[in-house]
Amino acid sequence: MVKQDSRTLCTKRLGLWLRLFADTALIEKQTRRLLRTHYGVTLPQFDLMSALDRAPGGLTMGELSKQLLVSNGNVTGVVERLQQEGLVKRWPLPTDRRIYSVGLTAKGRSMFREMAERHRDWVNDILSDMDEDAVEQMTHHLDDLRESLKRKAEPETKGRKVSKK
Repeated sequence: MVKQDSRTLCTKRLGLWLRLFADTALIEKQTRRLLRTHYGVTLPQFDLMSALDRAPGGLTMGELSKQLLVSNGNVTGVVERLQQEGLVKRWPLPTDRRIYSVGLTAKGRSMFREMAERHRDWVNDILSDMDEDAVEQMTHHLDDLRESLKRKAEPETKGRKVSKK
């Protein structure tokens, strides 16, 4: 049986998780709206362009799927829409013509860089009620949380074979 103090802490931890989720959803909702209103792009399109901006030589569809944590089908749809807008290009790999790489076009890179700068400003504005000390403290606590979560996830992967595709 769990002691009352432990039960209270357990309830507080659950409340913290719900707040983290709700706050993230609020920030995401605002950035989605701003991207759509100002640039006519979705958050998944912005995320895909961001991944490609970090990989000047391009990424395969599979690599994009892994980085964005979405299915190949989702990546294909986003790439096709961005390709229609002239923001990305697709080409088959010389070593395997069934596999395509994707990269930003010059227009796409220019547009993404402008969007990324505006995105940074929007997030800054959204979080502007937090002063520097609060941001540093929150970042420190979230870093601690991430390390704890990583440690707890390690036993799940130990002893299991990870498939290499």
